[in-house]
Amino acid sequence: MAVADIMTRKVVSIGMDDTLEDVKHIFDNTQFHHLLVIQSGNLVGVISDRDLFKAISPNLGTAAETWKDLATLSKKVHQVMTRKLVVIRENAPIFDAVEMINQHRVSCLPVVDERGKVAGILSWRDILRELEHARRIK
Repeated sequence: MAVADIMTRKVVSIGMDDTLEDVKHIFDNTQFHHLLVIQSGNLVGVISDRDLFKAISPNLGTAAETWKDLATLSKKVHQVMTRKLVVIRENAPIFDAVEMINQHRVSCLPVVDERGKVAGILSWRDILRELEHARRIK
């Protein structure tokens, strides 16, 4: 089975100069956990919900919230995103993806086509969903 068979084709992207408030809004209103960072049509980074939680104040939305806490939402995506990308080709076997996720300790892999353009994204959730599906059809 190839990565293309189970990857998520619908990706959500964001720009490097967008704010963490924009990222938080997307994560709060969708079921996505990773955003691809695109600049001039090229993939330049990834930001995950975990990256966001590490970068913003834990006091947001609480009685202890201050203006400094709110200011953490003004940080830019490029200040927080992962730049060292680990990508996989859409025709790669799933077990290559599992190996890469474990080896590089990442939670998703941007998937690229033969031209190097984004074709989708593969997360550990996609892999687990496929395993569950395979178990059910046995």
